[in-house]
Order: sequence, then structure tokens, then C-alpha cells
Amino acid sequence: MITPDTKDWTWVLQRPCPDCGLDTSGFDREDVAVLLRENAAAWQAVLAREDVGVRPDENTWSPLEYACHVRDACRVFAERLELMLTTENPGFPNWDQDKTAAEERYGEQDPARVAVELTETAATLAAGFEAVRGDAWSRTGNRSDGARFTVESFARYFIHDPVHHLHDVKG
Repeated sequence: MITPDTKDWTWVLQRPCPDCGLDTSGFDREDVAVLLRENAAAWQAVLAREDVGVRPDENTWSPLEYACHVRDACRVFAERLELMLTTENPGFPNWDQDKTAAEERYGEQDPARVAVELTETAATLAAGFEAVRGDAWSRTGNRSDGARFTVESFARYFIHDPVHHLHDVKG
């Protein structure tokens, strides 16, 4: 599986994902907020499934764990977007997604609570993207591994994550 958090992240801006099919160049940057809200709504049915906590194999997260990751990715990206819009060329602190999953015990969280939190964090990030205007789409930020984003590439890169993970759980 191709993951959106690999060091060479630019592929997701250049061609459709071979797994989930999302083409991040196939929509206007302003549509990211709408796509994010639609994605958060689709997670609600996933989080209500009886198998929500079941891992398909020992190396693959359960739908609940993926939903927790999407929720937390929305939180992290909202913070990073705020930094990009208010700070000149900020650096983003490292986020170890696997460490977070283990420390926060994703697999033990309450799916109903995760559903609410995912909706809220997605709405916050969507509102952040909706507020971006004009030249602000060109503001930059840097990930700790050296990846450099504009707000636009950051938005397009981000939206692939929740869409891809919804595909992973067949949502």
C-alpha cells in the first residue's frame, strides 16, 4: 500500500492514488473543505459498524483505529495550517503517528465519542481551509523531514489521508 506519510509525498499531487483512486489535482483547492466534511460524515457509518474494533490482520489497524488517526490528523493539520497562516515559513514539530496510536490506545476508544470528535475536528480544519484567501494559498511550511508545503499543496496532500483511510476500511 502506498501511504501518504512517506518521505516522497509529492506523488499524491501528481497522479491518482493507485489504491483509493483520489486525484488531488482533479478538484479546486477550495473544495478540500467540502471533501473533508463529506469524508467525516462517511466515517459515522463506519464507526457504527459491529466490526469497528476488529483488525483484519495483526499488522492492519481496525476501522476504529483508522478513525482515531483521521481525527488526530485533523487536529495536527489544523494546528499546522494555523502556523502556516500566522508565521513566516514555520517548521512543524514531528508527529509520530504510530506512537500516538499506542499512547492514546486507539483500539480501546469509544466509537461513538470518536465519531463526534472526528466530526468536530474535521469541521475545524474545514473552516480553516475555507478561510484561506488569495495569496495565503502560497504561504509555506516545513515538515521536520524536510518536506516543504504551500497551503495549497498541504490541503491537497492532507485530503488524501482521510479519503485513503476510508477506502482502507471500505467505508
